[in-house]
Amino acid sequence: MPRPDPFGTAGLREGTLLAWASSPTRLREDAATEADLVRAGYRDRVLTELAQNAADAAARAGVPGVLCLWRDGDDLHVANTGAVLDEAGVQALTALRASSKTGGVGRFGVGFTAVAAVSADIEIRSRSGSIRFSAARTRDALADRDLPVPESGIPVLRLAWPVPAPPAPGWDTEVVLRLRAGIDADALLDGFAAEAVDLLLELPALTTVTVGARTFTRTCTDTESGLRVVAVGERTWWEYTGPHARWLVPVVDGVPVPVSQDVLRAPTRSDEELSLPALVIADVPMQPDRRRLLPGAPVAGLVRGYADFVAALPPRHRPSMVPVPGFARSEVDALLREAVLQELRAHPWLPPADGGDDLLPDRATALTGLTDELAGVLADVVPGLIRPDLCGPRHAAALGAVDVHRLGPARIAELLAGVEREPAWWYRLYEALTPLVVDAVVAEELAAIPLPLSDGRTVTGPRTTVLGTDVGHLRLPWVRLVHPDAAHPLLTRLGAGTVTAADLLADPALLAAVEDVDAADCEATTELADVVLRLAAQVPAAAVPRELGALLLPDVDGELVPADELLLPGAPLAEVLVPDAPFATLDPQVVERYDADALRAVGVGWGFTVLRAELPTGPDHDLPDEEQWWETLDGDPDLLVAVRDLDLVDDACWDRALSLLVADPGTAAVLDDRRGYTAWWLRTFATLDGRTLGHLRAPDDDAFAGLLDPCPHPDADRLRACLAATDVESTEAAALLLDLLADPDRIPVPVVTVHTHAALAAASAAGVLDLDDLHLPDAVRSLAGTTVDAAHALVLDRPWLAAVIPADRLVLGTLPAAPVLADLLDVPLASAEVSGHVTGPGRATEWRNEPAAVLAAAVAGRTVPRGPLVVHERLTVRCSGAVTGEHEVAWWVDGSGTTHCTASGLAAAVAALAPAEPR
Repeated sequence: MPRPDPFGTAGLREGTLLAWASSPTRLREDAATEADLVRAGYRDRVLTELAQNAADAAARAGVPGVLCLWRDGDDLHVANTGAVLDEAGVQALTALRASSKTGGVGRFGVGFTAVAAVSADIEIRSRSGSIRFSAARTRDALADRDLPVPESGIPVLRLAWPVPAPPAPGWDTEVVLRLRAGIDADALLDGFAAEAVDLLLELPALTTVTVGARTFTRTCTDTESGLRVVAVGERTWWEYTGPHARWLVPVVDGVPVPVSQDVLRAPTRSDEELSLPALVIADVPMQPDRRRLLPGAPVAGLVRGYADFVAALPPRHRPSMVPVPGFARSEVDALLREAVLQELRAHPWLPPADGGDDLLPDRATALTGLTDELAGVLADVVPGLIRPDLCGPRHAAALGAVDVHRLGPARIAELLAGVEREPAWWYRLYEALTPLVVDAVVAEELAAIPLPLSDGRTVTGPRTTVLGTDVGHLRLPWVRLVHPDAAHPLLTRLGAGTVTAADLLADPALLAAVEDVDAADCEATTELADVVLRLAAQVPAAAVPRELGALLLPDVDGELVPADELLLPGAPLAEVLVPDAPFATLDPQVVERYDADALRAVGVGWGFTVLRAELPTGPDHDLPDEEQWWETLDGDPDLLVAVRDLDLVDDACWDRALSLLVADPGTAAVLDDRRGYTAWWLRTFATLDGRTLGHLRAPDDDAFAGLLDPCPHPDADRLRACLAATDVESTEAAALLLDLLADPDRIPVPVVTVHTHAALAAASAAGVLDLDDLHLPDAVRSLAGTTVDAAHALVLDRPWLAAVIPADRLVLGTLPAAPVLADLLDVPLASAEVSGHVTGPGRATEWRNEPAAVLAAAVAGRTVPRGPLVVHERLTVRCSGAVTGEHEVAWWVDGSGTTHCTASGLAAAVAALAPAEPR
């Protein structure tokens, strides 16, 4: 049978009342102290203090702590499992200042005072016995002793009375709080529910908290990393236990979410505000109200093990646990932040990029924008590189706070100085660096990055280098060519140039090297020739500078000879050259090693070589008779394309030489340019059967037939530009034609003679001819086809005079150009030497009145002449001067301009005198 007062509360009450009676001050102090604790020190800590007591009870009993809260009317029930109430506990509860606990969470019995904030009638029911605190019964006890009620109110928790009520079934202890008037029980329970999760984190002895219908249960799972996964409902934390504190960080979808604002928990929430990225639950001395640290409490020691906590996290999340620079939220926060940073600086926890052991912060290096690819390339070049996913700007402040060294592109370039690697390694480096080069600033920082060259050297900075687009693997000592295995597009963004094989061949440095190479240095000449020929094989022949003809190559005797003085073995050109031509034959081994087109491009002969020069400024291309040709031009040409070495052709071999020129597409195209050097030179100097090519005509060209012989070459139609023209192009051509006209062995038909005279006059009128240099023969060609002494010849300038001048004296071209022709031939005009007088009468009329004249004009497509007309039955003219006597003619124009004609002569007169009708 239970004792009626198992905890001796009667004696405790009597002692307290006697103390109050003997010292009214003591009563006032107790009342004031309780009131202060309720109103200030333990405000809003009802559940916290009850949960701490429940946690201690569970810990003492060695059982999982379970706490349950429910409402029954105006009563709030708080039940828990664990050790039951004992006499020492009752004494601590009534003493207000002392606690019976020797360990656990609470060290001060005053914590229970928090319940007085919500209730003035409190029962503590336990399986070992139950007690009650009541403001009403305390008031009665004071009245019974004639003690006044203090101004601060009745001290509810100083006097306890035994009660028979047991705890609710299944519970070891139950606290029943009869809520004060005006307290919203539902709101109070909602507030308790909001605290439940934090309490389960703070008080590990508690495993379950039930508030009304809501139950919160904590589960814990240890991991191999040293972290413990703590879950309450759907919420999760990672927890790490250090020597003096537990550290927790919330986890959402497997990702830790740093805390931005919290308070120190010792173990429950205090008023010491913190800005650490993790919750800290510490064993540290607190002031009696459990809101502030005791002065001088060893705060810095709490952080021991924090670096281990961070190292236990997945590598990519570790920097998020570093306090970033900012204002501390309290003095304690400032101390803890600095202590945490020192702890992190002193221990390895940063994961390296190569997957090795964690690094100390001051031995670690972060590279902004680091990728896995770049980390792999730089692994053995840059020591201490941390994982790429930690190097971004997101973690920059955190890494800086613990003194991690941060590299920029410029520093990377410095560290690479002196590094020797294969070109492919450098390509991988440039590829990995490309994502970092986002603007001109980064490009400038990489200005000193090393580059491997094709000749085996490594140089600093891309701005003095070039990338070849079609060069291949060649060693080019005269240019800083990036090795093709390292040639990356990034280098052009950093300032490297780009070149083609044609650019390299045209490089003045190469041309100088070709000119200056020591012929006695066999190795140097061989290497240079190898490079040039391999480059030449990659470009059109026209892109190879003619200066490379000086490239030294071995001939069949092993002597080094300039390329443009060599012929390929079996070259058909050799068959047409003069015996003493300055050409040797190339060593056949060179032909086997290199592309024949490349050899020809640098000047080695097979057939004739074509020279090309853009925007030439004068005759300085080593072409035979070039100056003479240049004088025929009106100005410098935009492009000079010419066949070389024509002067070396044996005169007896021009038939074969012309065939070579026509057969080669490269030279055949040049032959079509009549004003070009090649066609000019062939017209001027080449011969067939002893005749100069320019003195021969194309077989189908009849302009000068009977004067010029047709070209006998089978490809004459393709040599048209190299043969005589259909007009007179020069003084030399005029002299030739005049001589041929005077040659009685030449028999041109009259139309050719007239055309030739007309062409000569046109050339003279156009200023093509230099009459001072023109030698005139003694004879000229008459209309009759005969040669006539120039002194007896007459140039026809009036058509009616042809009727009285013998054809074998008459020289005919075009009537308008007759004065020019007469001056050219030094032959008088017919009108100046012959005059005539009409002797017979006739019928005076006008052209328009004569039907025959109108008909003749219409048939001829001419306009009927204007002016007077005299029609004669028989027309006779008496001549004087170079021609004398009377002559019967069909028509005549007298000195007054009147036309005379017979009926049969009307048509001829109309044809000669009437202007053509406009079309």
